Amino acid sequence: MDTQKVGDLIYRLRKEKGFTQKQLAEQLHLSDRTISKWERGQGYPDVSLLPSLSAVFGVNIENILDGELPANDFIGGNMKKANYFVCTTCHNIVLATGDVTLSCCGRKLEQLEAKKATDDNKLLLTESDQEWFISSDHPMTKEHYISFLAFATGDQIQLIKQFPEWSLQSRIPKKKHGKLLWYDTKFGLYYQLV
Repeated sequence: MDTQKVGDLIYRLRKEKGFTQKQLAEQLHLSDRTISKWERGQGYPDVSLLPSLSAVFGVNIENILDGELPANDFIGGNMKKANYFVCTTCHNIVLATGDVTLSCCGRKLEQLEAKKATDDNKLLLTESDQEWFISSDHPMTKEHYISFLAFATGDQIQLIKQFPEWSLQSRIPKKKHGKLLWYDTKFGLYYQLV
C-alpha cells in the first residue's frame, strides 16, 4: 500500500466533502493530527477504520487501499449494449449502461457475456395484435429456469421477470428492431435479434 497515494486520496475526498481535518477527525473519533499524518503520507488508517472511512466518503474500501478512484469511460446510451449482472446467491438482477464494479451478497458480480442463441435454444416469437408473444419449451424447473427476459432497443429496455415452475410466456409490444435477451440459470445469458 502506497501511503502517499492513500494520503492524497483522503485529502481529495475530504476536500470534496467540504470537511476540515478536524471535522473528519471528529466523525472518526480521532485527532486532527492523525488526519494530517495520513494526508502527508506518513501513515495510513488502521484496518478497523476503513469501513468508517468508506461510509464517510462513499467509496469502496478497495479504492481507499489502492489510493485511487478509477473513472469509467462513458460508453454511450445505446441500450442494446447494456451490461447485465446476476447474483448467484440471491438472483438479484442488475443492468448498467457502462463499465461498473458491483457486489451483492458480499461477492463481486461478474458481467455476463451474452451468447448468440442457436436454433436449438432460441425463444419462440409469434406476432399477434402488434405484440410479440414470447414462449419457450424450456422445462422451467426450480433448479434450472429462465430468470428474466429483456427486450432492448437503442433507447430503452423492457425487463420481464420469470419464475421457476411457471411456463415461459410473455408479451411485448412489437416495436422497431431490437435485441431479445434472456438469462438461463444454468447456461447464462443469451440473445437473439428481433
